Amino acid sequence: MSFALIPAVMFGSLIVCLMAGIPIVYALGIVAVSCAFVLWGPNSIFGLITASIGTMNNWTLLAVPLFTFMSLTLFQTGVVEELYDTFYRFTGKLRGGLAVCSILVGTLMGAMTGVVAGTVVALGTIALPQMLKYKYDRHIAMGAVLSGGTLGQLIPPSTVMVVYGTMTGVSVGGLFAGGISSGLLLSLIYCSYTLIRSYLNKDLCPAMPVEEQKPFKENLKYLKGVISPILLVICVLGSIFWGIATPTEAAAVGSAGAIVIAAFRRKLTFRAIKEASLDTLKMTAMVGFITVSASFFGQVFIATGGNKFVLGLADVIPFGRFGILLVTMGIVFFLGCFIDTIAIVVICAPIFTPLITAAGFDPLWFGLVFMVNIQTAYLTPPFGFSLFYLKGVVPKDIMLKDIYRSALPFLALQLIGLILCIVFPALAMWGTKVFM
Repeated sequence: MSFALIPAVMFGSLIVCLMAGIPIVYALGIVAVSCAFVLWGPNSIFGLITASIGTMNNWTLLAVPLFTFMSLTLFQTGVVEELYDTFYRFTGKLRGGLAVCSILVGTLMGAMTGVVAGTVVALGTIALPQMLKYKYDRHIAMGAVLSGGTLGQLIPPSTVMVVYGTMTGVSVGGLFAGGISSGLLLSLIYCSYTLIRSYLNKDLCPAMPVEEQKPFKENLKYLKGVISPILLVICVLGSIFWGIATPTEAAAVGSAGAIVIAAFRRKLTFRAIKEASLDTLKMTAMVGFITVSASFFGQVFIATGGNKFVLGLADVIPFGRFGILLVTMGIVFFLGCFIDTIAIVVICAPIFTPLITAAGFDPLWFGLVFMVNIQTAYLTPPFGFSLFYLKGVVPKDIMLKDIYRSALPFLALQLIGLILCIVFPALAMWGTKVFM
């Protein structure tokens, strides 16, 4: 076999392993170690281990457990319930107001936590029963929970963005700033769709009963319960955007701030800290193992001329650099139907970023478009993770096929947002101009 074909064989083997049901962390490691052993002998394994140690010593990656701990600690304070109750009082008078409220709470929770699973489950537990109680169409209600709950992957502080920046060298602060503009764009699209449909069909999402509506001034008093977590997010992100702190340092301050907020709310218990710490350990271990396996794969791929192989593919893709962009986006979307977002980042980002940069695109803009694209992975059947998160908390009479059906219109809206970010780069990038 020609040595030049090794990168193609590696990718083919990886796809075969994934189709066989082997978890991504093992598939990456098996392919990389097997190829290294066959090509260079048993001593090559020590070289892979040394390279992985260098990857895990990356300072930026320390932000992953710190942001995760911050988010899980905030969940313990009951901030989701207070956010929903506050927004409900201001939006309930509108048709579709509860659905819009769910999307807005998901948007804010994305900025506070960045944890998709927790936000979807929390909204599914708190918001969905309220919408069903007020006779909302169940598909609109579940779609609002799904779409709003997934924004934590895109709106900073996002652990996926931290991993992407570590893998590619793209500024994490720039990704965070652009994530705000991209996330708000998607949130606006979701809310507009919900309000328009509710306006056209008055029975789809009824307004709050008149007897439950309160004066505006009376509703203002409920804002005080959500001020502290919002200020924490502003301080954490502001310190990054204005160059006061690195993402890792800001994440450490955010973790400490979350503990202080929990203490003031009298939710700082040993059990709460223990649960947050154990869940942080589990999530960080998952990211760490995938990163190490991806490091193995990347080292062998580069050593066998993988970068040259990928750049060579650019010469045969039609329609020039826009054809390259279309192909990379298509691959990312396809992988999102089957594997986790972190896995997509560690597999594709180090390979696609040099290719896109060589084609003349801004790597930061591509990183943002990449993030918007993998946002769809949470809603794409058959293995969109948010679909299964929601299934665990919905009433028993709601089947998985009903959740799939609810997700499809909002998945289409996500693709519209992706197209807008590609056609009008300023929509994705304005956050970098405002906050950086």
